[in-house]
Amino acid sequence: MAESSSTKSGLRLAGKVAIVTGGASGIGKETAHLFVKQGVRIVVIADIQDELGIQVAKSIGTDKCIFIHCDIRIEDDVKNLVQSTVNTYGQIDIMHCNAGIVSPSAQIVLDFDVSQANGVFATNAIGTALCVKYAARAMVEGKVKGSIVCTSSVAGSYGVGTGTDYSMSKHAILGLMRSASVQLGKYGIRVNSVSPNGLATPLTEKLLDADAKTVEKIFSKYSMLKGLVLRTNNVVDAVLFLASNESDFVTGLDLRVDGNYVTNADNLKD
Repeated sequence: MAESSSTKSGLRLAGKVAIVTGGASGIGKETAHLFVKQGVRIVVIADIQDELGIQVAKSIGTDKCIFIHCDIRIEDDVKNLVQSTVNTYGQIDIMHCNAGIVSPSAQIVLDFDVSQANGVFATNAIGTALCVKYAARAMVEGKVKGSIVCTSSVAGSYGVGTGTDYSMSKHAILGLMRSASVQLGKYGIRVNSVSPNGLATPLTEKLLDADAKTVEKIFSKYSMLKGLVLRTNNVVDAVLFLASNESDFVTGLDLRVDGNYVTNADNLKD
C-alpha cells in the first residue's frame, strides 16, 4: 500500500487545499493557523470582516493563506468563493464550514423574535448548507475524496435556557451533516461536524460583554470535566482530525468537544 504525501512528510494535511469560513477570528482563525502548520498548500479564509481577514492572511503569510470576502447568506458569494479557489489552486480537499452568528437577545420561546431568528437561520443553517453544496460539487467534479467539517454546538444536541433560535439552527446543522454524509458517501466525500461546549471567542465575549477569563468561568459549570478549560485549540484539534486522513473512514459523526456537557436545572438558568 503506497504511503500518502502526508505520511511521507509527517504533516497531516500536506499539499491539500482548504477553505475555512468565518476564518477572520475565533475558531476559524485558529483552524487556518493549524492547517498551515500541518502542511496545507493553501488555506482560503472567508469572512465578512475584511480588515481582520486580511490581517490574518498576512500574519500567516500570503503564500499559504489568502482572504476572500464572502457572506455565506448570499449564494453567489459562496459560489464565487469555491470557484475562485478551484480556478486558482485546481481543487478543494477540505471545507470547514465554520461561520455562524447568535441573536442579540435572549430569544426565549415566550419572547421569540422571528426577524432575529430568520437572520440566525440565514447564516447558520442556510449559509452552511450553501457552503456544503458548492464544496461538494467541486469535489465531485474534481473527483476529490474530500472532507467537509461543519461547526455545530452542544446547543445542537440539547435544549437550552436561552438562545432558542441558535439552538434550532445548530440542530439544523446536524441534520444537514447527517444527510450530506449519506448522499455524498458514494463519491468518497466525508461529512462530519464538531460540537464545542461554550468557550471564549470574540463572539461569546461580545455577547456576554465580558473578557476571556470571565467567559471561561461562566462556561466552566457546563462541563463535568473539571480542572481543564475548553479553548479554541481543543476545538481546532478536533477539526484537524476530521479534516485529515487519520479519520478517512469516519463520516456522519458529530464529534462533541464538550467535557461531557452538563444539563440540569441550575445550569439552565440565565
